[in-house]
Amino acid sequence: MSTHSVRSYLLALQDRIVAALEAEDGHPFITDEWQREPGGKLEGMGRSRLLEEGNLLERGGCSFSHVKGKALPPSATQHRADLAGAPFEAMGVSLVFHPRNPYVPTVHMNVRMLAALPEGREPVTWFGGGMDLTPYYGFEADAAHFHRTNRDALAPFGADKYPRFKQWCDEYFFLKHRDEPRGIGGVFFDDFAELGFDDSFAMLRAVGDAFLPAYLPILQRRNVLPFGERERDFQAYRRGRYVEFNLVFDRGTLFGLQSGGRTESILMSMPPIVKWRYDWKPAPGTEEARLYTDFLRPRDWADWVAA
Repeated sequence: MSTHSVRSYLLALQDRIVAALEAEDGHPFITDEWQREPGGKLEGMGRSRLLEEGNLLERGGCSFSHVKGKALPPSATQHRADLAGAPFEAMGVSLVFHPRNPYVPTVHMNVRMLAALPEGREPVTWFGGGMDLTPYYGFEADAAHFHRTNRDALAPFGADKYPRFKQWCDEYFFLKHRDEPRGIGGVFFDDFAELGFDDSFAMLRAVGDAFLPAYLPILQRRNVLPFGERERDFQAYRRGRYVEFNLVFDRGTLFGLQSGGRTESILMSMPPIVKWRYDWKPAPGTEEARLYTDFLRPRDWADWVAA
């Protein structure tokens, strides 16, 4: 097991993704490096990369962190009670991009490694992550492209991985209090070590490497579409669902806050402009209503064929 190789990969992945989005946007990301000194609840370092008020991205963050802690928080051991309270080491890259154009979907991606270090026992290491797409206006071709890219990335690791991780994503990114999916899904996995360290890490790399091919073509296609106040208003309303999920259900957010992580970096995923309304529904037959009827439900997007 080499955590050094994982760290090197994650830092390089962050650099690649940020460089690609800077080229698309035309504005540079700021870099905020931080350090947690030994002796506290959490020690380690991180590198937050952030762009606000860009041409393309209204707000976009891509963060790397590598931390060690004295005791795993509850969000990390809900399925591993035997590791509760064990010291741990965690590292990962997490990103959320909120585009300005409502026809460009918001996207989230995370790849991470966590090692529990129980006293007197061998380290227990697992991987997690995935990516999901949250459109405001739906395009079948975009959803199919995103899912097919993920399916192809996972194919070398077993035919079961994409359907299994797609279902996991559909179930995970679901707002139970609204009985509503957050978006059109993607793939999600956690507590994953069944292929052994080397192959599980290879699968993690395949998912991380698939992000730009999955998202950039969609961004480039849709960012040229004109929009007005109606579309921006609906975008702000739907962003509220994103906030609700992240603050109520997201394990990564909860892990960061419960373990004493850096609040600014943890909440960097929040959209800049959000609206809530009381019991609002889009008018039937509109493109806004079509998001609910045609997209916010589980579908086999990778098998979609244009009519």
